[in-house]
Amino acid sequence: MSSEQINWSHKSLEELQTFWNAQIEPDLARDGLDLDRRPRYQEIADAGYSGIAYALREHHELTLGQFLTTVGYGTGDADDEYDWSIADETTVQELELYLRSYQRRKGRAESTIDSKRSRLARYARTYADLYGEADLVERVRRDVPPRRDERQRVYGVLDTFDAELDSAESKFKHLTDVRLFYEWLRRDRDAAYNPASDPPHASNWKSETPNDDERDPPALESVHVRTLVDACDSSEDRLLVVAACAWGLRRGEIASIRRSQFELEDGDPRIVFGEERKNGPGTVTIHYGLETLEDRIGSLGDAQGWNGYLFPSSAAESGHVTGDTITARFKRLAERANVTVRGETPTPQYGRRFWYRTYLDAVERLSEQVQAVAEEQGSANATVVVENYLGEEEARKRRRAFMRERLEDAFKR
Repeated sequence: MSSEQINWSHKSLEELQTFWNAQIEPDLARDGLDLDRRPRYQEIADAGYSGIAYALREHHELTLGQFLTTVGYGTGDADDEYDWSIADETTVQELELYLRSYQRRKGRAESTIDSKRSRLARYARTYADLYGEADLVERVRRDVPPRRDERQRVYGVLDTFDAELDSAESKFKHLTDVRLFYEWLRRDRDAAYNPASDPPHASNWKSETPNDDERDPPALESVHVRTLVDACDSSEDRLLVVAACAWGLRRGEIASIRRSQFELEDGDPRIVFGEERKNGPGTVTIHYGLETLEDRIGSLGDAQGWNGYLFPSSAAESGHVTGDTITARFKRLAERANVTVRGETPTPQYGRRFWYRTYLDAVERLSEQVQAVAEEQGSANATVVVENYLGEEEARKRRRAFMRERLEDAFKR
């Protein structure tokens, strides 16, 4: 049975486990694999079963490695589970070694490494699509084809990026990661040269990429939030969008949020964090999303032994998912909704920035409303009027009304 004939998405987890034992494992054995050792993704893909990784990720929220643990294998290196979607094993091994060893030794955060992995995977897949296979490591290591030919291949991939990616910033990030990978191959892994060292695309893309001082950090817009909501197919997905975009929570706060943190009974709904919250107030006012929260609590409350976390995990010692898991789920939802910002798949941070900008807009609208009063009182600063004439409680009510209006518009279906 070929992978194309297998309806992976219709199989339950139990059916996938049975199929593994009855079909996949015997095929791996016939291919000569030692089943006493944990198989790698590439070996499973070579046997014709690459679709299982996607099915596990999209329909069961499991990595391939987590699944292999359920069918009798010990834990392995999580990087082996990534679906590079290329057949050249040498390239996959070198890419993983570069990310796992070199980038981690430089102290790069896992989220940064994940972004680099995604961009390098796009490069490798595009290379394979254009030239039949992604043997990009061996070609520069053997130095057999003329160097000008390999440079033209690299330029061909960059030409594709130029046509397909939305922003110069995204194109330049891809180029930078590709160039650094080839440079690592040249310096540490016996490659003869770096074919991406000085492509003609670089100067234009770099000049069109804003400097840090000029940068307006990428954020979701209302239309993006609305599109994400439309793509949600569960209360968990919708709560993920609400927590990031309507409450402005960080990914770690979303991962560990629990029912006991919500104060809902006194007409002033809020989330209580306490003094331990990093760089922010100890409470967060809920302007929108109570219905979504109630739906999520209702669905979890029906589960036996619910531990109170809104994003629980039975596998984690903490009892809840990690911030990396929240980011991964948010990005999968964005990919499903076909939402990009400046050519990049947004993370929860983009939703948090949307919340901040919405709040600042509410503050500005309130100031505009009282500008006439400020002029009558001879004040050049509307903020003074807000503080001295409205009072904090009234100003707070009006800001809430503005926030609620904007959020309702963003989340409407």
